Amino acid sequence: MRALKKSAGLSIAFILLSACAYAQVQRDVAQNAQTTGILRGSDLQPISLEESLNSVSPGSIVVIGENHGLQVHQDQQVSIMQALRNKGLTVSVGLEFFTYTDQPLVNQYRAGQLAEADFLKKIQWGLPSYDFYRKQALFPNLSEGAETIALNAPRTLTGKVAKSGLESLTDEEKALLPPQFSLGRDSYKKRFLESMGHHLPSPDMGDRYFVAQSIWDDTMAWNAGNFITSHPNQVLVIVVGEFHVQYGGGLPDRIRARVPAGTPVLTFSQVDTSGLTDEDIHSEIDPTGEYGSRANYLWLAPAQSPGQ
Repeated sequence: MRALKKSAGLSIAFILLSACAYAQVQRDVAQNAQTTGILRGSDLQPISLEESLNSVSPGSIVVIGENHGLQVHQDQQVSIMQALRNKGLTVSVGLEFFTYTDQPLVNQYRAGQLAEADFLKKIQWGLPSYDFYRKQALFPNLSEGAETIALNAPRTLTGKVAKSGLESLTDEEKALLPPQFSLGRDSYKKRFLESMGHHLPSPDMGDRYFVAQSIWDDTMAWNAGNFITSHPNQVLVIVVGEFHVQYGGGLPDRIRARVPAGTPVLTFSQVDTSGLTDEDIHSEIDPTGEYGSRANYLWLAPAQSPGQ
């Protein structure tokens, strides 16, 4: 019996030591990772753009996070789209910035039936400049059957929820929500509330803001799922704010809940390294933290300087 207890104790000790050793290896990998280019999110190993897209096939969804109005991020998005096209894939593009109720206007714009200035006026485009997103919006080749997809919920809807709660919506407004609307998972809510910090004077306000955030995610997921299900011969590339993508708890999580099992969903997180030390960067991309890997792939680059 003593021998068995001793053996069990040694086994547990070995498991604990192995776990600690693995964690240390992961920390070492994070500390020694490069600070520019594309890295695998799980182990921070450098990888080429073409290699990162090897698994993408018809029926896939590729979600790209970005800092809004950052030219280097927009250029990298187009590089991903072009690399997919070079693989012989038909690429449609879904944009966070277009409200799904404005899809007819998007279609008219893409068909050349609505001038760009009139289109932007009708959809009430604000900031940042549309110059940052024109290439992405115009990327899909209409002659191939590719489309530009408006994904997001109307801001009047999310704004009302953020101010007064879900229960304040009229029946007509509730009809704009995705079917079986669901909030984001708990870890996503925790990150969201942490990011809001002092901007939330009360827990109730935090809850309302998170419901609004979840409406954005679930509505985009709903529209993305509907599109890829009806266009299984295409790839859908989604351009969305970085927070929606990080750690999979926002948009990627809701997409996976709304598409058929086995639908490939690939995520890119673009990290602006401007002004960051190597230590800062390592902290941003460390896959051993509380929330795990930031995305399937990380694209690290400093923002372009003004006038560049």
